[in-house]
Amino acid sequence: MAGINFDGLLIGVVTFLVIGLFHPIVVKAEYYWGTRCWWLFLLLGIAGTIISLLVQSVLLSAACGVFAFSSFWSIKEVFEQEERVLKGWFPKNPNRVYDNEKLRSKK
Repeated sequence: MAGINFDGLLIGVVTFLVIGLFHPIVVKAEYYWGTRCWWLFLLLGIAGTIISLLVQSVLLSAACGVFAFSSFWSIKEVFEQEERVLKGWFPKNPNRVYDNEKLRSKK
């Protein structure tokens, strides 16, 4: 079995798990903090990128890179999640006022 390289499969599994983990994180983050949390995903992405560049292990570097770019992608997704909430596809947080509700209250 010394000739078999499992690194690609492990990177695939890590990618699958990280992407699967980020979906509920984006949903919860938008629910509790709205789109204001985008900068948190930016900081996580920058940190993941830096760590990916500094780590010697290819497997760990790839995992950090997947984490970093999943964080960057989550910036876009948190804004799209707010749109999905406003369309009624996901529940609204009753303790928050959404932008479209602010506009309606001014009229």
